[in-house]
Parts: sequence; C-alpha cells; structure tokens
Amino acid sequence: MAAQTQYEELARQLSAIGAVKRELSRALPQDCPPASAVVLMLLDRYGQMRMSKLAELMTIDTSVTSRHVAHVEARGWIDRRPDPLDGRSRLLRLSTRGETLLAQVTARYTEALATHLSDWSDDDVGRLNELLARLRASFDEPRSRDCAARPAGSTARTPAHT
Repeated sequence: MAAQTQYEELARQLSAIGAVKRELSRALPQDCPPASAVVLMLLDRYGQMRMSKLAELMTIDTSVTSRHVAHVEARGWIDRRPDPLDGRSRLLRLSTRGETLLAQVTARYTEALATHLSDWSDDDVGRLNELLARLRASFDEPRSRDCAARPAGSTARTPAHT
C-alpha cells in the first residue's frame, strides 16, 4: 500500500486534471459542451439505451442527464424511439448528425492530445492509458463505493476490506 503522502500528492494531481479537461474542452465545437460529447461517446460505444442507463454510465442523476439529452436532441445529434419492450419508455440512439459530430470531436480531441503530448514516448502514452483505465476500474469496484461512503477518519472495515 502506498504511503499517505503519495495519496495526498495523487489527490493534488487529480485536482489539477481539471485544467487538462478545460483545455481539451476548448477543442470542442462551440455548441457542444463536454457533457454533450460524453453523451454522444457513450451512445456510440454502447449503442441505444434508456435514459436511466445513460445516467448510470455518466454517474450522474437522471434529471441532470435529461438536460444533457435535451441539449443534444435539440441539435439533432440523437434520436428518441419507443422501446419495443416497453412502449412507455424511450430509447436514445446516435443520429447520423451525431455520428458526424462525434467524428469531429474525436479528431479534435486526438489532435489536442497529440499536440500537448508530442514530447511523450509511445510507451509513456500507453502506460498513462493503462494506469487511467486501472484507476477508473478501481472506482467501479464495490469496495471503492464502500470506502467513499464511510466518513473521513472512519476505521470501520467492511467484509471487502478484511
């Protein structure tokens, strides 16, 4: 297990990632905020889905997801269709216009990353990808949610921690 000071430095570095995200968001088209790009990316990656599934993937409340979906739908980037399994529900899917925009967004993000990381080796970029994927996966584990739910300073251990 890493030393406490390493976790403190990691917390500082993760806080600084906000600046990286802001810089990358400048590469987005004017009417496509980062959350809209995430909606499009998730629909592209996972295919059509209900609003509740999208909210789960975005790890945000359904009401917030609904606002993001309304934004992308108003621009014609997604379609809503009746769910054949439940006519009361709607399935969201990427439209042709959304696919075109997502291709632009992907190209712009890729170019921005390539520009900012031009002095990095392929191995360094690959390692960063691996470590970020591993970090994300660690927060997807039930044990991580148990830790986050405990008050700061709590020493209570759950079965997952023993």
